[in-house]
Amino acid sequence: MDNILLIFICLLIGVTFQYVKALPKNMHVVLNQFVIYVSLPGLALYYIPKIEISTALLFPLGVAWLSFGLSFLFFYTLGKYLGWSKKLTGCLILTAGLGNTSFVGFPVVEALYGSKGIETAIVIDQPGTFVVMATFGIIVATLFSRETLNVNGIVKKIILFPPFLAFAVALLLNIFKVDFPVDFQSVFQRIGSTVTPIALIAVGLQLKIERKSKHWGFLGLGLLFKLMITPLFFFILYKKIFGASGLMIDVSIVESAMAPMITGAILASTYGLKPKLSSMMVGIGIPLSFITLAFWYWILLNF
Repeated sequence: MDNILLIFICLLIGVTFQYVKALPKNMHVVLNQFVIYVSLPGLALYYIPKIEISTALLFPLGVAWLSFGLSFLFFYTLGKYLGWSKKLTGCLILTAGLGNTSFVGFPVVEALYGSKGIETAIVIDQPGTFVVMATFGIIVATLFSRETLNVNGIVKKIILFPPFLAFAVALLLNIFKVDFPVDFQSVFQRIGSTVTPIALIAVGLQLKIERKSKHWGFLGLGLLFKLMITPLFFFILYKKIFGASGLMIDVSIVESAMAPMITGAILASTYGLKPKLSSMMVGIGIPLSFITLAFWYWILLNF
């Protein structure tokens, strides 16, 4: 219960901070950078060396990769049929295809499934959501804007991204069956624990609702796809077709139901892919996702 309270209290703090004039307007940027450069690497260095690598990991890994592929197929086909602009199609592919598997996903998974759930969530986020965003996400953003595709730039962004560097180091330790000394593990665990409060305050700082926007119809379609269609796809695929079950499968399905990824929305905005719509996908998608996540959690408990 305390983790659920933490989520809403931190979100409320973030929203309240929007009206505190003494705070810098770009405070959310600073907090996001702290999470990316400090908190997420700490989580990776603590949890990844302890994960048992097996073919079962294909289930959580598949969440990000299949979600993005499904989003591309859905919105590209629909956009062609309905004559959407490339920017609108690209925006929806990015924001509906990438889930908030860390900033919101980690605290939610921790609240529902504890530290064991976080181990699976990290597998979904690090080699999953992040790598998809930094590769196919950038490619889609480039193709649907007027930017020139730069393969070297894409590779450089992946290699130099702090959470990915930490993931690579931690994965090597896992492969060689070694871990950091206990004191270092304790430090990494404490650093990683800052993800929840800092990330959620940053999310609260970014929650915006534009009532007069012309994008409400596209917003509804994008969120319907992200919050309902995507998790339904994985529920049927993993539970009914493959017949898989257990904590890893449940966490995978819950993570597939997360709101749009903040970094994905930032990527869309940076490349000029309907910035206002991408902001609304995050700003409205995050609070709305708490309702739909409760629905999917109930489904997993009862079916």
